[in-house]
Amino acid sequence: MNLQRQFGRPPHASAARGPFFIVLNAGSGSDDARAVREAIEHAFLDAGRQHTLLLVEQPGKLSEQARRAVFQARATNGVVVAAGGDGTINTVAAAALEHGLPFGVIPQGTFNYFSRTHGIPADVEEAVQVLVHAPPQPVQVGVVNEHLFLVNASLGLYPQLLEDREAYKQQFGRSRLVALFAALATIVREHRPLRIRLESNGRTVTLRTPTLFVGNNRLQLEQIGIPQASVVEQGWLAALALKPVHTHTLLWLMLRGALGQLGGANQVTGFATRTLTVRPLSLGLRRIKVATDGETIWLKPPIEFRVADKPLMLIKPLPAQP
Repeated sequence: MNLQRQFGRPPHASAARGPFFIVLNAGSGSDDARAVREAIEHAFLDAGRQHTLLLVEQPGKLSEQARRAVFQARATNGVVVAAGGDGTINTVAAAALEHGLPFGVIPQGTFNYFSRTHGIPADVEEAVQVLVHAPPQPVQVGVVNEHLFLVNASLGLYPQLLEDREAYKQQFGRSRLVALFAALATIVREHRPLRIRLESNGRTVTLRTPTLFVGNNRLQLEQIGIPQASVVEQGWLAALALKPVHTHTLLWLMLRGALGQLGGANQVTGFATRTLTVRPLSLGLRRIKVATDGETIWLKPPIEFRVADKPLMLIKPLPAQP
């Protein structure tokens, strides 16, 4: 196998040479998690590279294990790796970014927008080959009130949709069909629009919207048909706000998004921004539910979305050389 051709490495590119510290979200110790652990260990052993697996068997231990991986990587000039879905990748990436460490991914999620955008394979063995042979490269990340997001951040209806989706997945399993059914169940319920003031690009706008979505992932934005997708990764974020609409229109917009045509809908306002400040107009609103890469948190307003001051050094394939 010609690794330079596969990973697009020019002669001057330098792959990470230190040991790898892999934070693996093992869930409840299921057979699938056990198989992933064995596959990771075999792949690194076959590559002859030193590695340490830090298992996360309880969700509340994820941040602790991420900090442990960072501590060990700093002491050995190593690499921090996240093996899991969007939530795991987000948490571990935030720890790596804080200390300027190279970061890698072994995708284990349902949609894997982050890894797919950057050419990281879903297959464990192939993902490890990328970690071993590809160089770290700067990747733009977003921040909302100092919380990192790699794919998107949002408030309003979308965070509620994510919470409902997780509840359905706990009951029926993780699949795209379950995610679709959960979205439909969320949309058909009545929701009160947000009353907010947006400050961006030197302008201030007041609006009512069921949801505000800020994207940092070209692939996801392209799939739903957003023209601003091309500005992502160039120092900009893509923001979307929906006009207040009836339930049947929300379902129609959801269908348009699935067909890659959401950007052409009259009910959608989209714009590129470097910094977006959101101020709620409802009196007494002390906290707002915000979703970041599939996880929900409560933040105090104002809510500020921006591009992070420094990039994440992600190990990923370079574009193929002509």
